[in-house]
Amino acid sequence: MNVTEAVKSRRSVRMFTDQPVELEKIRRVMDTARWAPSGCNYQPWEAAILTGQPLKDLQAKITTTPPQAAEYDWTAPGQEDEYKQRLNAVSKGMFGSMNIARDDGEGRMKAMMRNATSFDAPVVMLTYFPRLMKEAQWSDTGMWLQTVALLLREEGLDSCFQEYMALYANVIRDHLGLDHERYMLFCGMAIGYRDAQAPLNNYDRERVALDEQVKFIGWE
Repeated sequence: MNVTEAVKSRRSVRMFTDQPVELEKIRRVMDTARWAPSGCNYQPWEAAILTGQPLKDLQAKITTTPPQAAEYDWTAPGQEDEYKQRLNAVSKGMFGSMNIARDDGEGRMKAMMRNATSFDAPVVMLTYFPRLMKEAQWSDTGMWLQTVALLLREEGLDSCFQEYMALYANVIRDHLGLDHERYMLFCGMAIGYRDAQAPLNNYDRERVALDEQVKFIGWE
């Protein structure tokens, strides 16, 4: 698989098979991802990757603990119509693929709660970094996460980024033995083999037209 194929085939997968993920594949991905770029070579990212009983134990804690206020805001762009429309478009596709009507609040909530168990993925990566890291290092961590996601595609694996896990930062820090004062829990990543037949993994996604986002200057 070349880079273009990995980029175009990557999507947020929310239905996984029960096939276990081989440790050697995960180690190969993470070892290669170390070469992701970072300003000043700080390499700010840290992570724990769970499967089996340790993952089940964490999910049992998450599903029995009320969510906390997130330590950062990922919803702010929704204040402007342009970005809100993009959110609404992907929500329409996602819930539509599950035959959940717009006015079915209970059904939507039940679907969203699958985040708590990372959509039953067999592997979950939890990413964190010291709180002294600022916006530039958050960006670096995002580049590393994207690198991980593309390398997973090369291995035939799929993923779903989960900012949702920030709602359970305290539970996760305790489970991993992380210092609450030092570490910011950034996100989770569900990892596994996609269920290729599941409608939830196959609805159409939209992207903004290239010329609406990028200017090319200096070419005649």
